[in-house]
Amino acid sequence: MGQKKLIRFEAIKGFDNVLEYPKDMQGNWKNHFGNDNPVTLELACGKGEYSVGLGRLYPDRNFIGIDLKGNRIWRGAKTAIDDGLTNVAFLRSHIDKITDYFAPGEVHEIWITFPDPQLRASRMKKRLTYPRFLRLYQQITTPDATINLKTDSPDLYNFTKAVIDLYELEILVDDDNIYAKGDASAELSIKTHYEGLDIAGSNRIHYLKFKLNKELPKEKEAILKEMFIGNDEVMEDDDDDN
Repeated sequence: MGQKKLIRFEAIKGFDNVLEYPKDMQGNWKNHFGNDNPVTLELACGKGEYSVGLGRLYPDRNFIGIDLKGNRIWRGAKTAIDDGLTNVAFLRSHIDKITDYFAPGEVHEIWITFPDPQLRASRMKKRLTYPRFLRLYQQITTPDATINLKTDSPDLYNFTKAVIDLYELEILVDDDNIYAKGDASAELSIKTHYEGLDIAGSNRIHYLKFKLNKELPKEKEAILKEMFIGNDEVMEDDDDDN
């Protein structure tokens, strides 16, 4: 591990706005923030640009960026501290452990910004919009919570649309090129490090906003498998670094 990473890992241990694998946080985020304001999560937040950006836009709401990489979290946490954003925090954890840190109904909104699209078909179950993850989100969100996906990957965008359609979820916004009309909202105009890289080389950013307003029976996952990888291929195990 490089010297800079080591320094940042050590630094976040002293940041009041960073929690690393904390215990007894379920239902207690209001104590951390000192208020009962609605909570929004940014999953796989990287450097936390969205958590910080949304925190600036909405001072009456609380934002928590979640990522496993402490050296990335350092950037967002440091910016939030420097800017006096007491409504922004960061949680170092695997995404699939999210129910360990939030109580049912504690989260009002989730943003998934430029996650790894896991392009190999066999890794489909590792996509953060795969049903097993959506079921985890359902366990911690309010009944009317919204999920936001912003990605440069047409594959992840189309896969997520297929999931939404399969489970008959309510879709609120479907935009396959948010900057085409030149009138992107303040929320969607927040840019992350990974958006700047445009790893997919798509030259367009896709956005979906939907609700988890239906049950997500596991049996239907077989249909996704048939649609995207075929019966002769094997999906990898769930264990990963999400």
